[in-house]
Amino acid sequence: MTPDEFRRAGHELIDLIADYLDHGVEAHSVLDRVAPGDVRAMLPEHPPAEPEPWEAVRSDIDRVVLPTITHWQHPNWFAYFPANVTYSSVLGELLSAGLGVQGMSWVTSPACTEIETLMLDWMHELLGLPARYRSTSERGGGVIQGSASEAVLVAILAARWKATAGAVNEIGDTTRLVAYTTSQAHSSIEKGLRIAGIGSDRMRIIDHDEQFAMRPDALAAAIEADTQGGLIPFFVCSTHGSTSSLAFDPTPEIAAVCAGSGVWLHVDGAMAGIAALEPELRWVNQGLERADSYCTNAHKWMGVNFDCSLFWTADRTALLGALSILPEYLRSAAAETGAAIDYRDWQIPLGRRFRALKLWFNLRLDGVGTAQGRIRRDVELAQEFAAWVAADDRFELVAPHPLNLVCLRIVGDDDAPTDELIGRINTAGEFHVTRTVLDGRSALRVSIGAVNTDRSAVQALWQALTT
Repeated sequence: MTPDEFRRAGHELIDLIADYLDHGVEAHSVLDRVAPGDVRAMLPEHPPAEPEPWEAVRSDIDRVVLPTITHWQHPNWFAYFPANVTYSSVLGELLSAGLGVQGMSWVTSPACTEIETLMLDWMHELLGLPARYRSTSERGGGVIQGSASEAVLVAILAARWKATAGAVNEIGDTTRLVAYTTSQAHSSIEKGLRIAGIGSDRMRIIDHDEQFAMRPDALAAAIEADTQGGLIPFFVCSTHGSTSSLAFDPTPEIAAVCAGSGVWLHVDGAMAGIAALEPELRWVNQGLERADSYCTNAHKWMGVNFDCSLFWTADRTALLGALSILPEYLRSAAAETGAAIDYRDWQIPLGRRFRALKLWFNLRLDGVGTAQGRIRRDVELAQEFAAWVAADDRFELVAPHPLNLVCLRIVGDDDAPTDELIGRINTAGEFHVTRTVLDGRSALRVSIGAVNTDRSAVQALWQALTT
């Protein structure tokens, strides 16, 4: 591809994206009906022997890609969580791809590092986070991770380093370390514990209350029992907005249990934490001033395209102790003197993209007010939807709904009617919702947060659920 061909194809592709996001997505069903293997069967079995023209690729976007993807940007998207895209962040992603920066250290691209540090400080300010997380604090700082799953893994590794004084073998075996969370927490916690060598058998599932929030007294009892049994409690994950029900663990009380014990407290606010952009919703930050690390995703509700997970720690010493390895070819005077950050030491992989550009573009070109307005709209729509559910004696609300997720089921002890309703909605393809299980009972999740979702889309979903 020549520069001129790139320019021509690039303009055409930008037009395609703009047309798709500007109501073109609505021409598709949210879920397209394909079976496993269908997409591969639409493409040649072997790679091309010669370069193909852009026109052939462009044709296959229309023929293969658009008809067979699941349309997360559709206004009728009510499944999982929002994964929003904005024009501003797409431009930032495009520039990052075009510049081809490898930002593993400050010396490999100063702008990549310093803009990222600034963006984490900007977001720190906009979210109203505790001072201890800011890059200018004594031991804190932030970094962009690929996902909340990566964020919880690096938190686990930092906690392990802290618990073992920097050398795992000094306490004999990592199987003495114990972590704590609830059944409502994200599966990435168990995966992270496996990867870190702790194992699933050293993960304690703490009881939750009727609002699906962790019981601090049960946590205290579990920590005491493990300590008496010769084990070492080292990590607690408190969730601010669980995946299944958007439940909030009582972090202030959990922090009090952890205080003085050396247990690392991580708070996972993957989707709900971004609600703090709206000052009236800053209650989602309760207890963060006592947490060792925190994560929320700009690539969900905020509108910055994937991947852009914001991670802060109040103890970068433990983070660097766990993740820093310094071969000679990566040494630099800037890092060794402490004058610069090498973000390769704040994450699992060595390499890293210039992800801060899309956040920078989004905040400058759209402004925080755009995201705030969308958050307010989605919360209002969710509350209205929940009121419709509460007023209909065929349904019941099965979890609190303070933000943009509503969980409901058909009244009765039998799960079959609820499961059949979920299946009917998703099979039709016009809407997409998600099934979950709360205290052993099926529930239908309605997550409101796609950029293009408006009141008419929510009304249409309610009509489909009730007819």
